[in-house]
Amino acid sequence: MTDHSLVLRAKIALLIPHLGAASHELWSHPRVAELYPEYLCMLHTAIRSTVPLMENALERSKEIADHDPTAAALIPYLTRHIKEEQGHDEWLRQDLAAIGYDPDIPLRRLPGAAVANLVGAQYYWIRHFHPVCLLGHIAVLEGNPPSRALVPELMRRTGYPREGFRTLERHSALDVKHRDELMHTIDELPLTEQLVTAIGLSALHAADAATTSLGAVVATAGRNVPAPAGA
Repeated sequence: MTDHSLVLRAKIALLIPHLGAASHELWSHPRVAELYPEYLCMLHTAIRSTVPLMENALERSKEIADHDPTAAALIPYLTRHIKEEQGHDEWLRQDLAAIGYDPDIPLRRLPGAAVANLVGAQYYWIRHFHPVCLLGHIAVLEGNPPSRALVPELMRRTGYPREGFRTLERHSALDVKHRDELMHTIDELPLTEQLVTAIGLSALHAADAATTSLGAVVATAGRNVPAPAGA
C-alpha cells in the first residue's frame, strides 16, 4: 500500500482555508435565511452530476481496462460508490420543500458558470485523460464534511425546521465514511507519478471551483432569491 492519499491530503490542505472561509462567510451571513435556499439550489446543480460523472468514469474505465491496470482497479470502487450516491439530489429537493420552497426551482434554473466549471472539468479529464482524475474531485467534495454542530446553529438562525437540513445532517456522517474509503482506494490503486499529479490537479481545481460556487451564493444576498412555494 502506498501513501498517495497523504500527498493528496497535503495538496488539498493548501486550498482548504479558502474553502473554509467561503463556507464561514455563507453560514455567518446576516441574511443566511434567504441564502440557504439559494445554497440548496446551487448544491443540487452540483450533486445531480455526481452519479452521471461516476457513470461516465466507469464507462471509460471499462473501455480501457484491458490495457490499463489503474482503470481496471478503479471499476469496483466506482461501481460501489455509484450505488451509495444515488438519490442524494432528491434529498435537496426535499429540504427545499421542508422550508417552504418549490422543490423544482433548481430543475428550472440555468445552472451557474461556477458549478459548470466545477463539474465540466471532470468530464473533460475523464474522457480526454484518465477517469482516475475524478477521485480528486470526490476527495474535496466528500473530504470535508459539515460539522454536526452546524445544523442546530442554522436552525436557530434561520427558523427553518430540522427537516430542511437533512442533506447537511446526513452528509456530516456519510462523508466521513466515504472519505476514508476513498483514501484507502487511492492508496491501493496502481498509480503512476503522472496519475498522482492528475488526481492532485483535479482536487485543487475542485477546491477552487467549490469556493467560487459558495461565493456566488453569497453574492445573491438581497437579489434573485427563490420565492417560497405559493408566493
